[in-house]
Amino acid sequence: MLIREATPEDWPAIWPFFHEIVAAGETFTYPLDLQEADAADWWLLKPPNRTVVAVDDAGTVLGTAKMNKNHMGNGSHIASASYMVDARHSGQGVGRALCEYTIDWARTAGYRAMQFNAVVETNTVAVRLYESLGFEILGTLPEGFDHPAKGYVGIHIMHRKL
Repeated sequence: MLIREATPEDWPAIWPFFHEIVAAGETFTYPLDLQEADAADWWLLKPPNRTVVAVDDAGTVLGTAKMNKNHMGNGSHIASASYMVDARHSGQGVGRALCEYTIDWARTAGYRAMQFNAVVETNTVAVRLYESLGFEILGTLPEGFDHPAKGYVGIHIMHRKL
């Protein structure tokens, strides 16, 4: 698996699984009816932020990550990132590879820590992955997320020093 910069030419491969994940309404706080043009603008970040894709040997996009400052000004020393993996490629280490990549990026870029602002507590696969990579749950906003099947559930704030 290769992780490389995402380009606008990758968007047609990202959009189908991006749309599926967002429309399911189980893990992201994006609008469920997010339109493709808006989604591309939100996901394909401009420098100094970054968006990458994980691709296999044939060039198939397996997943994607975006990484950025968590806040501006005096809070700009904390990074953040978001991840999406095509369901057809889940369980193959794509999410872990993308997360490790973003941690390395943040450390190399001089960030002091990474923070995830809204990890849905029912997304246990992601929570376990982040914890295995050194993230801790700092707190949980009770009923901060309206899950389509489980109702109101908490969202975690997760943090890791670099």
